[in-house]
Amino acid sequence: MTHQDHRDHRDHRDPYRLCTPRAAPGDGPDAVSRGDVLRTLLWAVVVLSAVANMALSFTGAATALHLASGVVTVLAAGTLVVRGLRGRR
Repeated sequence: MTHQDHRDHRDHRDPYRLCTPRAAPGDGPDAVSRGDVLRTLLWAVVVLSAVANMALSFTGAATALHLASGVVTVLAAGTLVVRGLRGRR
């Protein structure tokens, strides 16, 4: 057994370990978290609903459609703000 093999088999919770433990597959620096996915989706909803609201304004659509699009935009933007503020704590 080589030194590298011995190091790989040690418990990753060893409090006296001098190096950082290896990340499990999917936990590396390139892993995407649920929060990242949700933030991306919320930004997409904000942009799409704002563009839809603008398009509805140019086409002269019904007021109910403007309001629905605006509510979606405000809710998604508000969720982004709340998540951002909670993340700073």
